[in-house]
Amino acid sequence: MAEYVQKKATSLFGNLKYEPLIAGVTGGVISTLALHPLDLVKIRFAVSDGLTSRPTYFGIVHAFKSIVKDRGFLGLYQGATPNVWGAGASWGLYFFFYNAIKSHMQDSQNELLGPGKHITAAASSGVLTLLLTNPIWVVKTRLCLQYEGVRNVSKSVVKTQPKQYKGMTDALIKIYRYEGIRGLYRGLVPGLFGVSHGALQFMAYEELKKLYNHHYKQSNDTHLGATQYITFAALSKLFAVSVTYPYQVVRARLQDQHKAYKGVIDVINRTWKYERYKGFYKGLAPNLLRVTPATCITFVVYEKMKHALMPLKVST
Repeated sequence: MAEYVQKKATSLFGNLKYEPLIAGVTGGVISTLALHPLDLVKIRFAVSDGLTSRPTYFGIVHAFKSIVKDRGFLGLYQGATPNVWGAGASWGLYFFFYNAIKSHMQDSQNELLGPGKHITAAASSGVLTLLLTNPIWVVKTRLCLQYEGVRNVSKSVVKTQPKQYKGMTDALIKIYRYEGIRGLYRGLVPGLFGVSHGALQFMAYEELKKLYNHHYKQSNDTHLGATQYITFAALSKLFAVSVTYPYQVVRARLQDQHKAYKGVIDVINRTWKYERYKGFYKGLAPNLLRVTPATCITFVVYEKMKHALMPLKVST
């Protein structure tokens, strides 16, 4: 039995390749830099429960105008540093683990996996990635929710806590010092439920590519055009978001430094009590505006870079 487990582990590690890691990091960083302002607005909408003193926004455009007016253009990039680190690491590690696990499941290089195995590979990759990156996402949420000096629609200064964190490193140190490891892993439970989001997205993406290649009688590893990658990425993302979005609201509220919850059940109960089902979909519009092009950019850059790096490996 021990020999079998060792053989399986060796086989899995043998499938780890650097190309998906580099391609995933690059795609994640580029898409995040381009679309972070929408992520900032999405988080602020997601935690807006109408009970805590916060800036008041009446739509995406109004939110952008208010942030720029109060903090300048750079205010739209509040929390961008951990977001870039988190997105780069998450996409890189996700593709890194996903390709290794998928290859490990294949009996031959050309074997086509079914939806079940795609979901299994994607879910396993998601759990591993989340365990490594959750502290970065906690920091990103905290930095995005610093409202010092922000005014609401009535022009009066919103009474919020003073600025708590100077930046990403300061936030990591302070959260660990005052809240311990538990603080760095706030939102982990809904994040684990959120693994289903990535699993559904990757399953849909792989199945769409497989159907396309089958229709045109091409091999499954055929290098497609940017239009195909964009279409498959957008459709798979819209499908995953529509099914799993509420977990992002729950996760953001657990990571919010301005309000304390006892846990996931408490967030769900209080959100339902005061906001009903609409509360679980706050921030959905800016999220869709952000994640759809972000996913398209990430997947196109990933696919293009992965294929570009392959000849380099062959030549060496």
